[in-house]
Amino acid sequence: MIDLLAASYPYLKAFHVMSVISWMAGLFYLPRLFVYHAERAATGTEPVASFVIMEDKLLRVIMRPAMIATWISGLCLVLTPGIVDWSMVWPWVKAACVLAMTWFHGWCAAERRRIIDQTPLPGRRYRMMNEVPTLLMIGIVLAVIVKF
Repeated sequence: MIDLLAASYPYLKAFHVMSVISWMAGLFYLPRLFVYHAERAATGTEPVASFVIMEDKLLRVIMRPAMIATWISGLCLVLTPGIVDWSMVWPWVKAACVLAMTWFHGWCAAERRRIIDQTPLPGRRYRMMNEVPTLLMIGIVLAVIVKF
């Protein structure tokens, strides 16, 4: 198994990067859909049913599979010998940021369900939450590239 991971490392890493990009695209876009949903619901000027469909499909068709692929490929990369030096700080920072990003994904899924049943939060709140994945991405990229 270890030899297979080492031999397929470049392809596994490429798949991981593609999965992360797909997941991040959804994490950036879903809170923005929440903003539009909340603003339209508050004014009553536009039906919100289309937002419910877009939010559901984004979460189920893009974000969830991309998150699972990111986690599986990431764990395979971590298990590849010689890739991660756990005595350094960077892998722990990355792991903490990835766990926080997974929590944010869960928050988005829960918020999508809550919006359907209740009144959405104010659009300003979703705008602030929209910055969370950006901050986590900065932490991950700095940790992986700089390797502090």
